[in-house]
Amino acid sequence: MGLFDWLFGEDKPERPKKIFISFSMKDIEYRNHLVKQAKNKNSPFEFLDYSVKQPWEQAEWKRKCRSKIKRCDGIIVLLSKNTWHAGGARWEMKCAKQERKPILGIHIKKNNKGTIPPELKGNKIVNWSWANLEQFISKI
Repeated sequence: MGLFDWLFGEDKPERPKKIFISFSMKDIEYRNHLVKQAKNKNSPFEFLDYSVKQPWEQAEWKRKCRSKIKRCDGIIVLLSKNTWHAGGARWEMKCAKQERKPILGIHIKKNNKGTIPPELKGNKIVNWSWANLEQFISKI
C-alpha cells in the first residue's frame, strides 16, 4: 500500500481467492478451460487453482487433498453425467463440507446435465457463466 493509498483510505487490492476445483477425471478439459478462463484479461474473476492435478496413492491422495481443501477459500464442483460415478470428486465434496468450505456446483453443459450427487445437497447449483462464477468468488 503506497503513501497516497494510506492517506486517502484506499484499500489494497484483495488477493485472488484460492479455489479447489472438484471434477471427474473424464471432465478434465472443462477444468482446464475454467482455469484458462480465469486467466483471461477480460475475465471478471480471478482465482488460484488448488485442484489435484496428479494421481496419488489413495491414503496420500486423501491427506494431500484435505490439506489443499483446508487452505482454500471455496470449492467449485464441475457437474456432468460423469460426476455421479467419480468417487474421488464425491469424496472431495464430503471433505469440503466437513471443512465448512463454501461450495458451488456448476453444470458444465446446459443440456445433458446428469444427476446431482447427494454430497451437494443444500449447496447452490448453477449453469456455467462468468456472472455465476464471479458472484460466487466475490462472496467468499
